[in-house]
Amino acid sequence: MGIKLKNSIFKSFRFEIVLYSLLSLIYTILTEAALFFGIYLIYNIIHDDATVGNGMKSNQIMNGAVNGLPYANQQIPDYGAAAEKSKQALDYINDMVPVLVILALTLGVILFTFYFLLLTKKFVVYLERISWGIQEISSGNFKARINVDSEDEFANIADKINKMAVDVNQIFEDNRKSEHAKNDLITSVAHDLRTPLTSIIGYLDLVSTNKNITDDVKQKYVEIAYSKSKRLEKLIEDLFAYTNVSFGEVTMDYTELDMVKFMNQLVDEFYPSFQDSGLEYEFTTNLNTAIVMADGNQLSRAIANLISNAIKYGKDGKRIKIKLWKEDGKVIVDVINYGRLIPEEDIENIFKRFYRVESSRSSETGGTGLGLAIAKSIIEMHGGTIKAKSNFEGTVFEVILNEKIYKE
Repeated sequence: MGIKLKNSIFKSFRFEIVLYSLLSLIYTILTEAALFFGIYLIYNIIHDDATVGNGMKSNQIMNGAVNGLPYANQQIPDYGAAAEKSKQALDYINDMVPVLVILALTLGVILFTFYFLLLTKKFVVYLERISWGIQEISSGNFKARINVDSEDEFANIADKINKMAVDVNQIFEDNRKSEHAKNDLITSVAHDLRTPLTSIIGYLDLVSTNKNITDDVKQKYVEIAYSKSKRLEKLIEDLFAYTNVSFGEVTMDYTELDMVKFMNQLVDEFYPSFQDSGLEYEFTTNLNTAIVMADGNQLSRAIANLISNAIKYGKDGKRIKIKLWKEDGKVIVDVINYGRLIPEEDIENIFKRFYRVESSRSSETGGTGLGLAIAKSIIEMHGGTIKAKSNFEGTVFEVILNEKIYKE
């Protein structure tokens, strides 16, 4: 999840720079004020010493004159030397004022720089994080992430880099999966093509080379070869359909489709298949109309695959039930058979291409392992979902489509 850069100026990098500049100036002024206050105190102490020294000497002279004593004969402490030194110190300080001003300005610049660098250290740390993230991503570590802990422009840059890493990593993962999927597809296709093709070649070879077999046996072998050829043809058709749908090579022609009329017609088309398989069928709905936006041809292929699957694997149950209903703006089609249950561990994989619950039954049913995968792809292209469940109440394949709602 990414962050959103706040619109408030108080969360921006520019505001933080101005704020830290003002804080640095305030800290500089306070620091220099403290230093100059200390100098001022020292100056006052020295000045007071000089004043006291001069005052005491003058008082002693005046006292001697008042008492009629010559100045030279009085025992007067030598305060003059100390006062003279203090005066010289004050004169030196006064002479140093221009130098002190220059030093104060220089010190101010140094202090301001120190405080500003100290306060803006987090920006340097953030730039180092960003630099590290870019270096890691450029070296191929697309799982590297920059820690985002603020809401300014640096955080926005870090977040964008993280998103870029996620996107690039997803592209590489998709490419790896696509390559793996292609390899799996080629392997599966090669296996499924080779099995019937080997049988066809074997039976035709027996017919053409073995002169001792009877005409009845030849006819039987030819029929088997023909059956295998039809299965091979169906596999190739399904394979083309799957690749076209899965890789987006099908142009969808969406129109308004009444699912009630659509399902009635589709179920009627399967009447011969129900009869041939000895299955009873039931189509029920409580709707007069249910409009969806769909490509009729593609949706027909998807649901027909579900009905065909129910016929193939539901013979043991002797009955197929198809229901059409609506719920919360959704049009739902249930195709239910009462044959063998699908194990729970197979439900999650049943829509994968070439996946068969029982591989031993594939030759018996003639399934290619692509019908449900094709159905899933087509339903998802319509913005719908498909799911399956299997229990003692039957095996249900459920298609959920969005109903077209007319606004008054």
